[in-house]
Amino acid sequence: MTASAAAAVAIPFARPWITDREREAVMEVLHRDVLTHGPENQAFEREFAAFIGGGHCVAMSSCMAALHLAYMQLGVGPGDDVLVPAQTHVATAHAVEAVGARPIFVDCVPETGNIDPALLEAHLTAETRAVSLVHFLGIPCPMDEIVAFAEQYDLFVVEDCALAVGATYRGQHVGLAGDVGCFSFYPVKHITTGDGGMLVTRHADLAARVTSARGFGVDRTFVDRTIPGLYDVPSFGLNYRMSDINAALGRVQLARVGEILERRQRNFARLKALVAQATNVRVLDSHDPDCKSSHYCLTAVLTGQAAAERNAVIGRLKAAGVGTSIYYPQPVPRMTYYAEKYGYDAARYPNATAISDHSIALPVGPHLSEAEIDIVGRAFLEALEGISQ
Repeated sequence: MTASAAAAVAIPFARPWITDREREAVMEVLHRDVLTHGPENQAFEREFAAFIGGGHCVAMSSCMAALHLAYMQLGVGPGDDVLVPAQTHVATAHAVEAVGARPIFVDCVPETGNIDPALLEAHLTAETRAVSLVHFLGIPCPMDEIVAFAEQYDLFVVEDCALAVGATYRGQHVGLAGDVGCFSFYPVKHITTGDGGMLVTRHADLAARVTSARGFGVDRTFVDRTIPGLYDVPSFGLNYRMSDINAALGRVQLARVGEILERRQRNFARLKALVAQATNVRVLDSHDPDCKSSHYCLTAVLTGQAAAERNAVIGRLKAAGVGTSIYYPQPVPRMTYYAEKYGYDAARYPNATAISDHSIALPVGPHLSEAEIDIVGRAFLEALEGISQ
């Protein structure tokens, strides 16, 4: 199929995959008197824990909220350092900044975009309290290596699992190896609650503190109060709750997650085979048999002379009706806020820079059929034609 023929097909990079089952669940909540602090939240937490295979789950208003409360309740704050991936969404670093700690950025490995465990010790400071990691694009980090490093230096491990619902390492769902795992249910993630997140931890006491802190630090919700309106606030908190409307949507999405993940895996494999026909292109993926990716998207990194033409290729794909994105547009330490506050040295993050500046994220979501995946792959190959490689 030529690019002009493909132009007639609008293929978005991502789109929520919502059915009548989700709509009906939301409407059921809207017919009730309780819209938050209610049974849908509690059921969603239980069902998510069952899906990932353990842990204590606390539903949140976002993944960023979960990360923020994780550091707060772990006691990380001013004067502390946290090792943070240079290649990630800015929220990973913002959560560290939000508690007054300092992010120490670490480059990634070029094959997966995940934080490089071999570089952790070189970035360690006397003030380091935690290691933050991201399972980039749903590709699991080598958790054995990272946890062993953290245990050696008595550090917390906070897993950013925003793109990793369904990803496992050595058979264990991501988010359970560290002290805390934080998930995102943004509209185009693997499952959605409209917007929202989940904090997961193996530590019951930490889960209890986070549960209180997400609701202003009050000691009981209105459901638990024997006398309406009577409660105490024994600790500081914020308003990071998830509504029952969001939770109801998430419960139905979670019930469908097997099909969602299967379609993502199928689409990724099919698209990867097509992209492999191109020269000077590599796909971010893990070849570790212990890793099972959740396949958020397919990120193709242009190499050689083609690398400088990334934006032109994106333009051609857009003209062909194929939506794309970039994960992520800059290494976080190069973003203005962090560069001005901490200074930026490009030589410290060559792999993150190469991924940010030379990659294209292609869609593999469950909203796409096999025929549409073929259109994406062929459009990508055609977009590369005529560009110096």
